[in-house]
Amino acid sequence: MDCVAAINLGAPPGRRRIGELLVSRGVVTEDQVRIALTEQKRKREQKREHLGNILVRLGFATEAVIRDVLGGALGYEPVDLSRVVVGSEVVQLIPKDVARRYHILALTMDQEKRELSVAMSDPFNVIALDQVRALLGGDIEVKAVLAGSTEIDEAIDRFYGYELSVDGILQEIETGEIDYHSLEAQSDEYSQPVVRLVNALLSDAVKRAASDVHFEPEHEFLRIRYRIDGVLRQIRSLHRNYWAAIAVRLKVMSGMNIAEMRAPQDGRISLQVSGHPVDFRVSSMPTTHGENIVLRVLDRQKGIVALEALGLSDEALATLRLMMARPEGIILVTGPTGSGKTTALYSMLNHLNTEQVNIMTLEDPVEYPMEMIRQTSVNEAVKLDFANGVRTMMRQDPDIILVGEIRDAQTAEMAFRAAMTGHQVFSTLHTNSAAGAIPRLLDTGIPLHIMAGNIIGVIGQRLVRKLCVYCKEAYEPTRMVRQLLGVGIGIGTEMPPIYRPSGCASCDHTGYKGRLAVAEVLKFDQEIDELVARRATVSEITKTARNNGFVTMADDGVRRVLQGVSSLDEVSRVVDLTDRLT
Repeated sequence: MDCVAAINLGAPPGRRRIGELLVSRGVVTEDQVRIALTEQKRKREQKREHLGNILVRLGFATEAVIRDVLGGALGYEPVDLSRVVVGSEVVQLIPKDVARRYHILALTMDQEKRELSVAMSDPFNVIALDQVRALLGGDIEVKAVLAGSTEIDEAIDRFYGYELSVDGILQEIETGEIDYHSLEAQSDEYSQPVVRLVNALLSDAVKRAASDVHFEPEHEFLRIRYRIDGVLRQIRSLHRNYWAAIAVRLKVMSGMNIAEMRAPQDGRISLQVSGHPVDFRVSSMPTTHGENIVLRVLDRQKGIVALEALGLSDEALATLRLMMARPEGIILVTGPTGSGKTTALYSMLNHLNTEQVNIMTLEDPVEYPMEMIRQTSVNEAVKLDFANGVRTMMRQDPDIILVGEIRDAQTAEMAFRAAMTGHQVFSTLHTNSAAGAIPRLLDTGIPLHIMAGNIIGVIGQRLVRKLCVYCKEAYEPTRMVRQLLGVGIGIGTEMPPIYRPSGCASCDHTGYKGRLAVAEVLKFDQEIDELVARRATVSEITKTARNNGFVTMADDGVRRVLQGVSSLDEVSRVVDLTDRLT
């Protein structure tokens, strides 16, 4: 029997040809369905997994596409839960534990028809539907609409709220009385309270959109801080007695040596949070009060964004597209640590990622796995550094090469050698501005005449916090603020509204929620190449570029303030605006 047509045998007739349906619509190929079926059979003894979920997990299709195709074919209306607002009284018709167990969410209640619409990832689950009918009682009809499993998990967190049951787990550790509330939130099986404590903290960090989690031991207590929107925020303070068990648990999860406490170590953790995989890059460092452990949160769903979602202006985005159209040369992204360089590079690679090109990366370490891209982590233990890695990649027939960072003369030389031999090269550099990349490369030993012909362009960027849309407030700017912004100075000139943070429950009373990039995109043309070749200063290069339409990072930051997206104080925190006062 053809494997494409033999999917989910024993299911209702409409489900037997899910793979065949997805192939016919061009969503996946027969080979991809075959791989998913093999994976389904391999895991059948452990836990039954739907074919659609496997295709999404393997990266062959997105949950939204499968939802829409299957919804139309099976006669169930598909729903995008990210665009749905549900009343709390409707949500509460189904208890949270039932919603989680059956991946089901109440959406709307039609009192006239006595009909409840529910979102389900598996509308054929008769047991779930019967359970809901039993809970509702009476003559209420249940109507199923189709939604993705991950979407439902996230919606349950959003509409029911999630409880961080750390207090209950700590009490369990102290008294020995089992905290059933935290057991219900995690799984049906009992596990050690320290295990649940660490899982609860890591899950909470992901749900709060933290980029880093800091476990910092002091003399008498343990401080736990999250970095949210680029700023550290203290979340908990625990007694020092808890730290030994928490540290051991984190080291076990990340594959570190629990007996080694005097030397730095690195590791990695993979967890499922709200139904989707999240990785944590773990680093331990010995300090005067014990091991300090920091985790970098690598949420795959947020790590790779579309090129259009980077937040560049229309002009900067058009310039970037022109730069990426060049078949050979090097594109550099500059900025300090935590300025979104990796996100920008991944977005560009994702834009170029097709079956027609071979993209290879060398990173330290690989942060987000990407389909079809050959990704390699540098490994000093086997002498695979950036320079040797690029040398090896050149023998792998690449079209596009990503070098995680140009750190030394050898790496710089190999990156430019690849750019000179017909490859498109992407890399990062630690400089203060786009034009500042020239003296930095000169410092690594790259001759000016090689730079002049092979740099496609340089992107300089920083991340600034966005004002909370619910509580930002307009204010009357001072004369100095007007001068910094370059508007409203002359008599009779109009001043657009300028906003500052206020603080509300939606933004956790910080006044800010989310971040965006302020960037400058410097495209190298013949005029810039000539300036580089004759060792022009950074200010000369910047001045010439501005005459040709180049927008600096400071100008882009001011644009964000005038748009009401960010505040002047926030932009000034990461971008130098003092030159605008002269």
